[in-house]
Amino acid sequence: MIETGQIRNCTVIRLNRPEKANALTGAMLADLRRAVEAARTNALILTGAGKVFSAGADLDGMRAGLGASPEWEALSSAIAGYSGLTVAALNGTLAGGAMGMALACDLRIAVPSAQFFYPVMRLGYLPQPSDPARLAALIGPSRAKLMLLAGQRIGTDEALAWGLIDGICAVEALIDTAMSLAEQALAADPVHVAVLKRMTNGGTP
Repeated sequence: MIETGQIRNCTVIRLNRPEKANALTGAMLADLRRAVEAARTNALILTGAGKVFSAGADLDGMRAGLGASPEWEALSSAIAGYSGLTVAALNGTLAGGAMGMALACDLRIAVPSAQFFYPVMRLGYLPQPSDPARLAALIGPSRAKLMLLAGQRIGTDEALAWGLIDGICAVEALIDTAMSLAEQALAADPVHVAVLKRMTNGGTP
């Protein structure tokens, strides 16, 4: 239910369960984590098939305890720790636990029709441990509370203004736009990319 390939030496990982709005199962989370850990390119793009990036957790899985799985945090940690540039190319709505993948990426772009929401308050679940801090770092604590505690759903214009995403583009240009963002990283020395990313994240050379 995921596909992994390369475009011009850039790793592309695609959620491929469009008939279920790319809802994430436990097996998909583990496969995604392994795919990220196995990638060795200077840039990595996460995207989805169909009109929704991901509706979040699979409902049957949630009833079986998927919400408490350590795989959620393991996946977002693997993405955050990736040495190259990571881009979430959001082909549609981003919801629930799937938010963690995008928040862990370095950059996020989305199609105009995408919406963003994280309904943990209404559903009675806690978010992934790292998500609130990553969300607040991008959009500020008050806006993070609007999404997490007030359950607000926002569109792409608002998401761009808030800093949740870094660009909006047509679906047919989504991957090309993500590739253009990764162009200089792909042409650079891997060590240089890793060091610059570490410095940008507040680390030392």
